[in-house]
Amino acid sequence: MQAVPKIRFRDTQIEMAHGAGGKASRRLVEGLFVPLLGNPSAGSLGDAAHVRMNGTRLAITTDSFVVKPLRFPGGSIGELAVNGTVNDLAVSGARAETLVVTYILEAGLPTEILEREVRAMAGAARRAGVAIAGGDTKVVEHGMADRMYIGSCGIGRLIDGIEVSPQSVRPGDRILLSGPIGDHGITILLARGELDFEADICSDTRPVLPLIEAIAAVAAPGIRWMRDPTRGGVATSLNELALDCGLGICLAEEQIPIHDSVRGACELLGLEPMHIANEGQFLAVVAPEFAEAALAALQAAPGGQEAAIVGEVREQPAGTVLVSTLYGGTRVIDMLVGDPLPRIC
Repeated sequence: MQAVPKIRFRDTQIEMAHGAGGKASRRLVEGLFVPLLGNPSAGSLGDAAHVRMNGTRLAITTDSFVVKPLRFPGGSIGELAVNGTVNDLAVSGARAETLVVTYILEAGLPTEILEREVRAMAGAARRAGVAIAGGDTKVVEHGMADRMYIGSCGIGRLIDGIEVSPQSVRPGDRILLSGPIGDHGITILLARGELDFEADICSDTRPVLPLIEAIAAVAAPGIRWMRDPTRGGVATSLNELALDCGLGICLAEEQIPIHDSVRGACELLGLEPMHIANEGQFLAVVAPEFAEAALAALQAAPGGQEAAIVGEVREQPAGTVLVSTLYGGTRVIDMLVGDPLPRIC
């Protein structure tokens, strides 16, 4: 007789925080979805699943985009739908080959808005080097979809020489960050026009595959793990890694690149920059003997000039992310709790 899955999710209803990428999201996924839908042999959850079809290893991922507003400085929902999907494949060690997309449209949506986002998606796909092979369209009643939602599914081929997993991470490994954090989340917050605050900030949405290919060319055997820190930010991604590998993550605050405008906005609003979403950056854990070469390759690649080594993996404190502050102290930074920035991707 097949065992009855044990459901550990005890929340009585779904809240916005369950989609924010932090503790509530992890509780929902691990407590409800994995017991009922997961594959026990699949290992740790990641940005993409690796499957084998007729002897060929492929990566597949899916994502949904519900950002508000649809357009914002530096990007739009159409661009996010492409970049977010190809980036999930890239950080799993795969090169995106094809996408299929789904549009959920609200009745009454002006055609010019739809055309604009379809054009934005087409342009982003060309820049990312990925084909859009098909999709689906549904229309719902006025007021039921906030104009437009987009779903996407991507398939990619694995990049030779890259094998990433939390279990491969070792004490002494270095943590690389491809560029400044927080630009996307703060851009979306300000684009809503709900705050009397102005700043010259643009979303960082872009495909990160060229940067990953740059470090793979010099450090592929030393790349242990990668993640694009979208919802929940850098702090949540690294906390998930610490829990999955059972090791400690130690960061140097002064080494973490962040634009002054983002730092100022976070200070004013009482937000932690490392909890803010990014859409064009990635984290990589690299073996120490490959770290400097990987950093040099990143900084030499277009768009990687501000990349930095921001910390290292240690045996202790196990399962914890610790930050050395600018003032000589240390603090523990947990994954995102709650939902300070809803609808950011």
